[in-house]
Parts: sequence; structure tokens; C-alpha cells
Amino acid sequence: MSLFAVLRLPREILFGAGQRHALVSVAGRTGRRALVCTDARFAATPVFAEMMTSLESAGIAVLVYDQTLPDVPRDTVGVCVEAARGFAPDMVIGIGGGSCLDMAKCASLLLTHGGGLGDYYGEFKVPGPVLPVIAVPTTAGTGSEVTPVAVISDPDRTLKVGISSPYLIAAAAICDPELTLSCPKGLTAVAGADALTHAIEAFTAMRRPGDPELAQQHVFIGKSDLSDQFALHAIRLLGRSLEKAFADGSDIEARADVMMGALAAGCAFGTAGTAAAHAVQYPVGAATHTAHGLGVATMLPYVMTYNRRVASAEIAVVGRALGLDPEGGADDETLADAAISEVSRLFAAIGISPTLAALGLPEDRLDWTAEQALGIGRLIKNNPRSLDSASMGGLVRAAFDGDLAASAL
Repeated sequence: MSLFAVLRLPREILFGAGQRHALVSVAGRTGRRALVCTDARFAATPVFAEMMTSLESAGIAVLVYDQTLPDVPRDTVGVCVEAARGFAPDMVIGIGGGSCLDMAKCASLLLTHGGGLGDYYGEFKVPGPVLPVIAVPTTAGTGSEVTPVAVISDPDRTLKVGISSPYLIAAAAICDPELTLSCPKGLTAVAGADALTHAIEAFTAMRRPGDPELAQQHVFIGKSDLSDQFALHAIRLLGRSLEKAFADGSDIEARADVMMGALAAGCAFGTAGTAAAHAVQYPVGAATHTAHGLGVATMLPYVMTYNRRVASAEIAVVGRALGLDPEGGADDETLADAAISEVSRLFAAIGISPTLAALGLPEDRLDWTAEQALGIGRLIKNNPRSLDSASMGGLVRAAFDGDLAASAL
């Protein structure tokens, strides 16, 4: 097997308790005028005030935009950018959950290149470098601090849309698990389940030949030797600590594991990409107005079961990363089944909806959901087992009914 691999990451990643205090030094090396994108909740916290005071005390001028909304509605990015133009920032700092980080990426893009976000939908549409982004996540799930994608909601489109470009990768990511201590149980569960789904879909994604043009023509290129290492690290950490962090939000060791797991999963899927669980979530999320992480996690056991026919070896490795075969004696088929069962058990333990029906998807939207999911080519082509109209329809129906066995057909 060729060791072909692709990895695109920030030039600096800082991880650990207290690393938020490095923001002053990192920002000071980057510029002197910072647009800070966050949300109203985090902007009202003492820790945010402390971070802003530290920046200003170091002579860095700060303009705070604290109106970031979930899923980044398209027009709110324009509001942020117009408010910042006269300030003329030379960097953008995103502090908050994935939406705050995506807002920072989008604001940096438009401040640099102008136009509207619709000009950049898809892959490789960003024409050149953008203002440096410093990403400081306060949740552990999306991995946006290290990925080349920003996801927004466009009122002219039914589904959320993405802008994917290596130019959108943050210049620096500062990941401090202490910032996640106040994350409520529900968000801890949904974000952590999102991260585990990223890792498993990245590890089981299609593997492609190492054509020199592959990574020049596609942002997400399938699994590779390097992305696999990050994905497996994420699965190990999340498997051992996500349930602990959910049960006791003050457990800083579990919080650190989950945040590192989310970071590593982002490093993996930022080049490998994700697959069918994410494809189905896009229409499901649009129809049910439920959280992205909840939708992908609901789908993951069904997608793993569907893919088992062609990816049992990879799913068995997932099982080993989850700690299911300590003696090393299980065969791949048995261990793959155990891995799917363990993912289902873990998600149930943290309150993830077990079916699309439980998410609130109307039964009369199943055909529409399957059709829309099948049309998301960048994700469907990454799935290790091919999908057509009949198989996608069967997968969605199985996930609606809660019939894991049916999703294998």
C-alpha cells in the first residue's frame, strides 16, 4: 500500500489547560488590530472580558462583534463585515463554538476579497490568502479551528452550504479545555458525538490512488495514512472520555480528552472528509431544525452498518480504538459488529436520538431526504460503499424505523 497522504493544518496549534493566555502573544505576532467574532453568551462572561483586557493592555486594538448566531445566517456575515471595514483589522479572532469560528473565517474572507459569500460556495473558490484567523474554540466538536471549511445558512437555499478552501484554515488554533467547563450537558453530548462521527467517517472514508492532481482539485480527498492517525487518536480519546465529560462537566481530564478528540477529528476530516452520515444530516437538519451533531450521530450507526459489507476491516480497527478487543483475539467481522453496537450504546448513554423519527423527521419527507442527500456529491463519493437511489432510500427508511439490520441491505 502506498503511503500517499495529504494534511493541511494551521501553522500553529496550542493545546492545554490555560493556553488561552497565549492569545496575547500569538495575536501580537500576527498584527495590531483585531476583529473578534463571538456570540452574546460568551461575550458576557468574565473570561472573555479578561481576554479582551489582556489584548488591549498589550497595545492591540479590538473591535468585538458579539452577535454571531447558530449556523451563521448568510446576511449576518455582511453585517459584521460592514461594521469592521472602517476599523481595518489586520487579523480576525474567533472565540466560541463552531459558528463563531466559521463567522471569523467568513468575515476574514469578505474583508480580504469582497463580494458576497455566494461567490465562494464550493471548493477552491477562494482566490488567495485571507486575513489571518486565530481560532479559540469554547466547545469540543466541530473541529473548525483546524479545518478548511466554513458552513453557513443561506436563506435562498434549503440546505446549509459550505465554503471549502485551504486558505480558510486558521493561522493559529488555541485550544484550552478550561473554556469548555461551562459547556452544558446537552451541548457537550451533541458536540462530542459530532467529533466522534467526524473521526469514524474520516477513518472509513474511501481511499483513493495518490494522483498528484488529486489534492489540487479536491479539498477533501479521502482517507490516507496521516489522516488515519488523527482519526484513531480521536476515537480513542472520545471513546474513553465523552461519556465521562457528559456525566461530570467539571472533570477537566475528561474535558481535555474530548477537546483533543475534537481537534484530532478535525485534523483527520479536514483532508479526508466525511461521508453518508453527514450527507443525510443536511436535509434532516433543514427539515427538523435540529443540531448538526445530533443528526450526524443519529445516522452514524446505520451508515456504519451499511458500510460494513465493504469496510469491516476498518470498522474493526475502530472497535479496537474504542477498547473492545484488549486481548487481540476477535476476528474482524465480530469486532466490526461490536464497534457498531458500542457506538450505539455510547450515543444512547449521552442522549442522542436513536432514529430519524425521534429527531422529528416527518415520514412523508423520507423520499425527499434521500434525494437531497444523494445529491451532495462531495460526501457521497467519499462513502466507502456506493449509494444509489434505492440504497439511499433504504438507508433513510431504516434510520427512520430504527432497524439497524435493514440498513445493511
